[in-house]
Amino acid sequence: MLGATGAASGDPTGSSAVKDPEDWVTGDEPMTGPQKSYLETLLREAGEELPANLTKAEASEHIERLQKVTGRGQ
Repeated sequence: MLGATGAASGDPTGSSAVKDPEDWVTGDEPMTGPQKSYLETLLREAGEELPANLTKAEASEHIERLQKVTGRGQ
């Protein structure tokens, strides 16, 4: 368990649009070390907990949500 107790662009056209995490080719892979570390920080600040076995896409979505909750990433 992660929490209080404890953007990728693949557009070949060169667009700066960011893909939805659900459309990521590697979205089903386990979250990366940096994602886990940042997510733990955000969860601690927000006083929330999440399962420790999130995918890259799930972690990205939670990071985006928690940045709004904590005021980070603005």
